[in-house]
Amino acid sequence: MSEPRWVPWARRIVLGFLTLFTLVPLYAMVSSSLKPLGDVQGKWEWIPTTLTIQPFFDIWETIPLADYFVNSLVISGSAAILSVVIAIFAAYALSRFRFRGKNFFKLTVLSTQMFPGILFLLPLFLIFVNIGNTTGIVLYGSRLGLIITYLTFSLPFAIWMLAGYIDSIPKELDEAAMVDGTGPLGALIRVVVPAAMPGVVAVGIYSFMTAWGEVLFASVMTDSGTRTLAVGLQEYSTQVQVYWNQVMAASLIVSVPVVAGFLLLQRYLVAGLTAGAVK
Repeated sequence: MSEPRWVPWARRIVLGFLTLFTLVPLYAMVSSSLKPLGDVQGKWEWIPTTLTIQPFFDIWETIPLADYFVNSLVISGSAAILSVVIAIFAAYALSRFRFRGKNFFKLTVLSTQMFPGILFLLPLFLIFVNIGNTTGIVLYGSRLGLIITYLTFSLPFAIWMLAGYIDSIPKELDEAAMVDGTGPLGALIRVVVPAAMPGVVAVGIYSFMTAWGEVLFASVMTDSGTRTLAVGLQEYSTQVQVYWNQVMAASLIVSVPVVAGFLLLQRYLVAGLTAGAVK
């Protein structure tokens, strides 16, 4: 049965609207980043009369953007790597072994996603401060504290998704590796992890993106030396001036790592999310 003639046109109209909805803000951001500040603050013009790349140089001098960039890379990268490593072992245990409390643990991991993140802000703040006062280990205002904070959000999702992905890998592969003389750990590293690579990459990308763009905890748990990009961009707005062209230029620079990583690893991300979502 053929579809009605109006369906293709309706599909084109909807896709065209969604394309405009995506590209118009992006065009406004790019064009504003190439305008002098006076033109951005004046009447909006779709076609800029004056183009300049000076904002892309000024962004590094107005605020310590390079320091914030390094902080974001270290924190987001560390959170992603730790999430992947911990989630692999936890998901493998959930998928391949039987132990008391297994279902309760899986339910607990899943239920943590029900609560809003702001609910954990004050408890984590108090825990970090008390640990620092008691043991001398500085967590509040440090990169380590923010990495631990991001792990509390990315790990539950990472464990749940990887467990579903590893469930789709036949256990016969593990058994074949063990017949060749390797143990469970060897089977995990040599067989399961390579077979689950799309899911591993998807978990890594998710953990990195979650940490990269997070604002609430980064604004509370960091100081001037550990501030991340998501919080540091606010410094382009002062009491007397808002450098809108630099805000747009910095926003484009900030989005480069995430967009580049997504484009390079897109096929792994789609395969990992699709296979890990269903068993």
